[in-house]
Amino acid sequence: MTDTLVDGAVPPLPPRYRFRDLVMGDHFTEGEDRVRVEFYINERSFKERLQLYFIKNQRSSLRIRIFNFFLMAVSCTLYCVRVILDDHTRAACHGCEVPVNDTQEGPNWISLLWVHRPVWLWALQVTIAIIMLLQTVLMLYLQYKGNICQQLMSITRILEFLNTIPFIVTLFWPPLRNLFIPVFLNCWLGHSILKNMLNDLNRALQKIQTAFSQQVIILCSTLLCLMFTSICGIEHLERPYELKMSLFEAVYFVIVTFSTVGYGDIQVKLWPSQLFVAIMIIAALIIVPIQLEQLAFYLVERQKQGHSYSKHRAQTEKHVVVCATVIQADVIMDFLNEFYAHPHLQDYFVVLLSPVELDNTMRLLLQIPIWSQRVIYVQGSALRDQDLQRVRMDDAEACFILSPRNVMDRYEADQQTILRTWAVKDFAPAVKLFVQILRPESQFHVKFADHIVCEDEFKYALLANNCLTPGTSTFVTLLIHTLRGHEGSDSDSQWMRIYGRSSGNEVYHIILGDSKFFGEFENKSFTYASFHAHKKFGVALVGVMKDEDDAEIQLNPGPKHIMRASDTCYYFNITKEENSAFIFADPDQEKEKEYKRKDSKSSLNNEPSTSKIHSIIASVGTLAIEYYHHGATRQHGVSTDSRSDLLAQGQNQGSMAIELQDRRVNTADPAREALVAMPSTSSGRHLLSPPAGEEGAIPARRRPSILPVLEIMSSDPEDEETVDGIRFRTEKTTPEADTDIEDIKVWDSENEEAWAKGYPPTAPYIGYTPMFSHVLSRDRKLCCLELDQPCAHSSNRCARDYNWPNNCIIVVVESMAPGLYNFIVPLRAHWRPKHTLKPIVIMAERRPETSFLECIAAFPLVYYMIGSVESLDELLRAGILQADTVVVVDKESSKLAEEDYMADACQAVAVQTMFKLFPSTNIITELTHPSNMRFMQFRAKDYYALKLAQKQKITAGVSLAAFQREKERGANLSYMFRLPFAAGNVFTASMLDTMLYQSFVKDYMITLTRLLLGLDQAHGSGYLCEMKITTDDLWIRTYGRLYQKLCSTTFEIPVGIYRTHLPSDSKSEMSVTIDDDDQSSTCVSEERAALAELVRSKMKKLSLPESDYDAEASEKRSAFSYVLINPGFDTKLELDDVIFIIRPAGGPNASSPMPPRRKFSTRRPKTEGEKREDPQGSMDTKL
Repeated sequence: MTDTLVDGAVPPLPPRYRFRDLVMGDHFTEGEDRVRVEFYINERSFKERLQLYFIKNQRSSLRIRIFNFFLMAVSCTLYCVRVILDDHTRAACHGCEVPVNDTQEGPNWISLLWVHRPVWLWALQVTIAIIMLLQTVLMLYLQYKGNICQQLMSITRILEFLNTIPFIVTLFWPPLRNLFIPVFLNCWLGHSILKNMLNDLNRALQKIQTAFSQQVIILCSTLLCLMFTSICGIEHLERPYELKMSLFEAVYFVIVTFSTVGYGDIQVKLWPSQLFVAIMIIAALIIVPIQLEQLAFYLVERQKQGHSYSKHRAQTEKHVVVCATVIQADVIMDFLNEFYAHPHLQDYFVVLLSPVELDNTMRLLLQIPIWSQRVIYVQGSALRDQDLQRVRMDDAEACFILSPRNVMDRYEADQQTILRTWAVKDFAPAVKLFVQILRPESQFHVKFADHIVCEDEFKYALLANNCLTPGTSTFVTLLIHTLRGHEGSDSDSQWMRIYGRSSGNEVYHIILGDSKFFGEFENKSFTYASFHAHKKFGVALVGVMKDEDDAEIQLNPGPKHIMRASDTCYYFNITKEENSAFIFADPDQEKEKEYKRKDSKSSLNNEPSTSKIHSIIASVGTLAIEYYHHGATRQHGVSTDSRSDLLAQGQNQGSMAIELQDRRVNTADPAREALVAMPSTSSGRHLLSPPAGEEGAIPARRRPSILPVLEIMSSDPEDEETVDGIRFRTEKTTPEADTDIEDIKVWDSENEEAWAKGYPPTAPYIGYTPMFSHVLSRDRKLCCLELDQPCAHSSNRCARDYNWPNNCIIVVVESMAPGLYNFIVPLRAHWRPKHTLKPIVIMAERRPETSFLECIAAFPLVYYMIGSVESLDELLRAGILQADTVVVVDKESSKLAEEDYMADACQAVAVQTMFKLFPSTNIITELTHPSNMRFMQFRAKDYYALKLAQKQKITAGVSLAAFQREKERGANLSYMFRLPFAAGNVFTASMLDTMLYQSFVKDYMITLTRLLLGLDQAHGSGYLCEMKITTDDLWIRTYGRLYQKLCSTTFEIPVGIYRTHLPSDSKSEMSVTIDDDDQSSTCVSEERAALAELVRSKMKKLSLPESDYDAEASEKRSAFSYVLINPGFDTKLELDDVIFIIRPAGGPNASSPMPPRRKFSTRRPKTEGEKREDPQGSMDTKL
């Protein structure tokens, strides 16, 4: 058996001995050699055992010290009892007669030596003295190290012998029982025991006791001992005086004296007591400052280290923990304002954990009463379990791990964030993690976190969408910030009031069966519910999620989605439904609505295949549709035209719609008229009425009408119903087919590589999910990617040589990081028509890595070049004259600026240079600090901008009083009225922080934002795009009618407006007219002429035609733009309004039902005097 055992293995016990040996202990079988080894044999002697019990063992030594402290307290108490019972007139030795001398004058000094001590009191004090003496001798024996004199001469030993040996002597000499013994000095022994006991208490019970609290206890003990010694000493030294001072009078005298009040009503008469008082005052002046100095030192250290979140508070209150490398005031204020903006989070505590001590700004901030009661700072590391225990991480509701943004090495910052996330997950696996990551390639390390926000992903996606849909960054920023909609209400500018009002819209969710907004639309199509909810309540239904396993949020799933009671609805509104009040025009209207709802449900159950003609006819008279026809007959004195006008004017955002009581409308003529007036979706002008002279044209005296939104759409798109030859469904078209044919003709003539829709073959980093995009059938050569370097396959040296059909987009970066990949993907999304794709030119200061070039080689029309934004020659070669938009990304090297707020100096000056040299180019800039956005496109002599900025400061609350009013109303976005931000021309990564904070309350916020920006593609979910209002589209007039037109024809959902006003626009109701100074205009013209001459000289040097340069500043330089989220139903449309729409999509393989715009820019070079194409025309859909 021994041969089969592995070397070192323990042989099993024999079967008959296994249970017995487990119960009774070791058992040695025959033939086995075992040796018993005993450890720590040096501690088995009698002295070692005593040392282990009295000194080394923490728990036993702690018990002994507690007992000794109790003895010291009892001895001092017995001394006070003796003083109270003492009669100084009977001062004599024990058993002696008290001498009576009436002739003696002066103090009775004999009373200093003898006291009156009852026998029972003497017995107790002798017992305590014996115990103390034995323990003292024992400790001398155990602590003896060869020098007995050093131990005997310590102050502690002297006091112990002084208060114990005289009591032992009285056992053998009874007359000495009344001898005065200064037992009150035992308080100093108790003071020493207390200090040692606190140290043992922390070690034995593992209490997290700070040095500051220990020092406070020691200081209080020192003061108490000084006062007690002074009280007892003065009381005893005043015994010889005829009018003896009582113990209470001694307490009063000491307190008055030590407090430096000195009333003088009680005085010491004898010189010994006076000398003792002087000595005690000197001792107090020496001891107390030393203790206070140590206390101040520990207080400063405690302020640096912060507090500890108590265990009792963690069990009774809720708190969240914020971990960060550096606690910055701006970041923490954004977090606190956003976190406490939600009403049910008011009782939460916020614990800040950081390894760096607070700066002066943050320290003052936490002293504000509104934060000092709810915010606790703890200095420590998330990698130490002790610090995580101090913040009670295991009891926290959530943990926010923030990355240091203003650092040079972003990889190192992400590594620190990853380690913190791992440490928190290891210590408290159940706590929710909200992690902020800078680089997208670091996400897969923290995939287990509940919510993750990658700064580079969202930043580049926002910048990319800003290039095609202007104001996207402002739209998303306002959407993820908690505002109240009262911002700018005190302004005298109407655009500020309406802009501030719409900024209060946020994303909310509710179950359809529990909703009053959407409950009545059960079993109706999504587009029908979205339009009527906006018409009736002023809310924008943008998405839905089914109550199914693994269900995803779908943005505008289209009319085929039938609303169910279990669906979760996502909508834009000023406030959530639970905080809304419903006021009906008629008290019986709600009951009538309920009856109609029940009737509609029963009819659906009985007739599942209801015709669409019935739903259309039923909705006639309830929708805001104007029917204009010949011979409008009057019924009861009211014409059909006036009735329609009243109906259209009665729709207001946030109020209930007033339905017409009389629905007696000629269902044959108006319904037929509405359907005939609807143009076919196969044409490019899908929202236009047929012009005069064409077939189907509406007479000039008749206004075009809008088709009602269908309640239900059939599951088979080929099914069509007709009534009297009128078709109620448009033909199923494939708009991409014609577009692809046209695209092939255009791009083939340029000998470009053919491309199709598919997934990119190379992933830029680990964990990236491929997106369905426009990709080349064969990757380009890496040498062909460099724009200005000729190769064997191309001889082009600048952007103009490529003769692109569309204007390009230039993005300026310091280095090509993997996150830049997220800038390209939204611009090459599969749903964008080929002919609208704009070339992308990446200008980087450093040469990219080969792995990144291999990733972008699969995308069409993507190039790079080495250059700097500060070089005019390189900008010209990059094609700034052929560019619609230039995106300037923040530099990482700018974080090295000595002054923190100077990090944006390079970008600000470079953007200002481009703004001066190329006034027609749209420039989007990323900044580090939001406060620096006022320097974007700075015009010192532009009086229009200066006066508007001055009005903005006054109305937006720059004054302290106005600022306080805005804060009381909940405003926490101080820069929202800055013109660059309102127009979407500036972006800071700090705008994305609130999205992570809101995820604590709205767990869908990150997912919904990713869908909006095109970072994710969910099955059946739509996408955000834009359409522009032209002159031919102004017949629609209002935003509500546009909502109906889109929902009834292309099934799109409008969610906002990007509006631009020019100073000379007199038609706009919100225009601002400010006159410029003639002298300043002359100076500006001279400056522009000099700059134009400089640019033309550079172009001549680079062999570029000077005709491409437009030196005249467009009128848009003085324009201001802003974003309106979820405008009211009656908001008037204006020329050049850009509408944010969510277009439905059936997935990567399904085409969009939206007919694409056929018109796109030509290849021919722009001639003199020709206006540049609108930079936002890439995805414009003409109404």
